Amino acid sequence: MLPCHQSRLRLGRGIAQSPACAKPRTDLRPWAKAAIKTRADLRGKRIGFTAGTGSEVYTATLLKSAGLTAKDVTLVNLRPQEMLPALAAGSIDAIDTWEPHIANAKKALGEAVAELDTSGTYSETFNIVVMRPYLDANPALIEQFIATLIDAEVWMKAHPDDAITVVADAVGMKRDELATIWTDYVYRVRLDDRLVEILKTHSAWRLESGNHPPGAVMPDFSKVVVSEPLNKIAPERVTLSWK
Repeated sequence: MLPCHQSRLRLGRGIAQSPACAKPRTDLRPWAKAAIKTRADLRGKRIGFTAGTGSEVYTATLLKSAGLTAKDVTLVNLRPQEMLPALAAGSIDAIDTWEPHIANAKKALGEAVAELDTSGTYSETFNIVVMRPYLDANPALIEQFIATLIDAEVWMKAHPDDAITVVADAVGMKRDELATIWTDYVYRVRLDDRLVEILKTHSAWRLESGNHPPGAVMPDFSKVVVSEPLNKIAPERVTLSWK
């Protein structure tokens, strides 16, 4: 699995995209000093983010939703592990990052920080990305892989406690910390219009930022997102408007 933003503008060069297999609702989340109550309060503040990742895309989307631009704030490019010390030291006012760094900040700073309510602002998917020749040469293998993902989804929902233990061990995260954020993620293999919206958001960011190969343009995702394997196995999971 690859996060979709890592290959976004190469999709027109023989890369095929199959179903999204996990959809975090709030994988990237802004935490700020308690005095910052709303996203509009970010005006004039120093925001820690990680350039070239979903954190940068989310930060731009968040600012836009508040009627702000990068000129209205001070953006500070930090690695995720650098954000908590910077927030604690007062060199930044807010952070936009992912777990476990969010949980670490909450644990270390307590009531001195709070999560901003950004519901509906942004989602990030995790997608299956393969080269088109590989997809064409291995249709049965791709279908078997997707069917296995669906089996895993069903098992995770039926056995959440066991699933948390397995995932915590796999990613090297403390089980208790993972358990507190487990429901922030939507575990479902699917292809829907929301996925396409997210792909377009990331593509637009790369085009606007100049972070793309020469001559890149917005891809036609109807020619990139491949629905046939999932549609063959579980058609109810494909709700793309163009199908």
